[in-house]
Amino acid sequence: MRIYVGNLSYEVTEEDLRVTVEQFGQVESVTIIRDRDSGQSKGFGFVEMASKSEGQAAIEGLNSKELKGRALNVNEAKPRTESPGGRRGQGGNSGNRGGFGGGKGGQGRGR
Repeated sequence: MRIYVGNLSYEVTEEDLRVTVEQFGQVESVTIIRDRDSGQSKGFGFVEMASKSEGQAAIEGLNSKELKGRALNVNEAKPRTESPGGRRGQGGNSGNRGGFGGGKGGQGRGR
């Protein structure tokens, strides 16, 4: 089961989060989401638990509990969806995306 852990202090490491969650069951993976440019934590992450019952126990045991000065927000992770900035699901003018062609389907530089 994949759980979402929000309101993380920027000082919390993946190892800190793993140790905190392991008291509720087997942790398969821990990922803290970071800014791609600075590497700074975005204050949330995901933990993959070995079973749904262990994941549920972690949610119940950790939601609103304090870790490094912050009350955690813990719940079941929602399935990932494509962001609006992604290439899929934008509808509309999906054929010509610009490029060197200036609206000519990317064929040459329009000379």
